[in-house]
Amino acid sequence: MQAKRLSLALFLLILLFASNALPTRKVRTRKPCKSLVFYFHDIIFNGKNSKNATSAIVGAPVWANKTILAGQNHFGDLVVFDDPITLDNNLHSSPVGRAQGVYFYDSKSIFTAWLGFSFVFNSTQHKGSLNFAGADPLMNKTRDVSVIGGTGDFFMVRGVATLTTDAFEGEVYFRLRVDVNLYECW
Repeated sequence: MQAKRLSLALFLLILLFASNALPTRKVRTRKPCKSLVFYFHDIIFNGKNSKNATSAIVGAPVWANKTILAGQNHFGDLVVFDDPITLDNNLHSSPVGRAQGVYFYDSKSIFTAWLGFSFVFNSTQHKGSLNFAGADPLMNKTRDVSVIGGTGDFFMVRGVATLTTDAFEGEVYFRLRVDVNLYECW
């Protein structure tokens, strides 16, 4: 009986030393297969700027109208947009495509929205589209949304887009910097 205990203790001791002697695995950090930076410019229709507007409120709670965003963190407003995408933060730069989609404000208690949109490209640099979806807690300096696919040059890509509010002018204009990191490229 004592021999069994001794051999068991010896076995456990060897096992303990062997497990500490094994090389530790390094956590593999994935590097993006492609990184891009774009800016998109949103000019909300306010009843007076129809020539320049690139987005419009299409759904609003009963206490609001469709030319002024609702109070209470704009809760309930649904906005459709067709915004120019540029390679720099200048609204008057040549667009490389359009950001097309929707965002809706989905909380009374915090300033946040949910986004679903595509970057539709038709330039000499890029052809096709990138598709995005996710929550946008607007008060955070940076926010991540999922890149959930694409077409053309971006066929079936996946990744993460980091959004940063680059500029805003009241409730009429905002510009987002979009840092796209793709981790699955075909």
